[in-house]
Amino acid sequence: MRTLVNQSFTHTDSGLVCDGVSIESIVGRVDTPVYIYSARAIRDAYRAIDAAFVSHPHAIHYALKANSTLAIVRLLRSLGSRVDANSGGEIDVALRAGHAPAEIVFTGVGKTRAELERAIALGVGAINAESAGELDRIAALASAQGREARVALRVNPDIDAGSHPNISTGLRINKFGVPLQDARAIYRARRGRPGLRAVGVHVHIGSQITTVDPLRRAARIVATLALELRDDGIALEHVDVGGGLGIAYDGQPIIGPAEYAGAVIPEIQRAGVPLLLEPGRAVVGRAGALVARVVDTKQYPDGRRFAVLDAGMGELLRPALYGSYHEIVPIRPRLLPASAWDVVGPICESSDVFARERLLPPLEVDDLVAILDAGAYGAVMASNYNRHLLPPEVLVEDGRFTVIRRRQTMDDVLALES
Repeated sequence: MRTLVNQSFTHTDSGLVCDGVSIESIVGRVDTPVYIYSARAIRDAYRAIDAAFVSHPHAIHYALKANSTLAIVRLLRSLGSRVDANSGGEIDVALRAGHAPAEIVFTGVGKTRAELERAIALGVGAINAESAGELDRIAALASAQGREARVALRVNPDIDAGSHPNISTGLRINKFGVPLQDARAIYRARRGRPGLRAVGVHVHIGSQITTVDPLRRAARIVATLALELRDDGIALEHVDVGGGLGIAYDGQPIIGPAEYAGAVIPEIQRAGVPLLLEPGRAVVGRAGALVARVVDTKQYPDGRRFAVLDAGMGELLRPALYGSYHEIVPIRPRLLPASAWDVVGPICESSDVFARERLLPPLEVDDLVAILDAGAYGAVMASNYNRHLLPPEVLVEDGRFTVIRRRQTMDDVLALES
């Protein structure tokens, strides 16, 4: 019997499998905790976005901040993806994955002088500048190199994305971009400035967006700005609407790539320029799971049950940081009535909780569980808090699995210390 858990993880009579590969067989080789990804799911998600926007010239710049593991970046490059980098380190990952500098847009609220100098020297496709001051610094650095930097200004449209406050980036109270009403004047004042070439306008209003209206409004705003700049003699090469498309962590229906494209394309068509997209979570989020082992169980007099895992907020921070929901499924569920469990990690913090009062079948020490939809903002946000070692990562493809990042050792951690 097969029971679909999500697009990649399925329960069979022999336990949970990822695209036909037994989770237990993977754990038998690499132990727990471990991140497991489906290559097929990543391909399917990327192609669905690409196909949705086929009616308008576009380029997909996968947002490395969602998951920058080298093998995954290489997989997406093989599909035609370009890259959105948020740091000099992510630029290095993109280059090592085989991307040409022209395939990189460099975003980020606090780019250092060294990062900007390198991005200019490389000739990245665009630097998404966060302020008028940053544009001036880019111009000075580019002129010193005898180069012309390709830039786009990030505008803040004061749009509520409807997502968690920690990942909402398009409101005037947020640190991102310049106020929309200032953007046209900033472009005009730097028209013809040595060292600068304005190639685009950029907006990104947040992450885990589940309705079309904020995305449509943001697209309308940057398209209108692009038309105004054209009237000013500033002919842009693209409009960049960022990312933000969400996934259904809790199984509730949300918009997909087709609805996203249907909201954005009609607005961008008015500007008559190609479109850049920066999806991250929507590409890799559903493709990954964090597999962990139950190391302790206990029950309090009031009936509250705890299942303590060998993974915690150091491996998957989202629940502690955002209060986010992730489905949790036992690898071999017992066919007994479900009851409420608090599923927690081993870290010495009360916030180290994956789920409270989650209905699950009986759990025992050494049981394996999978925390689903962990492909985005999972491994990439992991830490060594409490001196925990970073978990390995495994990619499943064509009925086989490959370790794409080995488990960290204490020698790796202490090699930086004296």
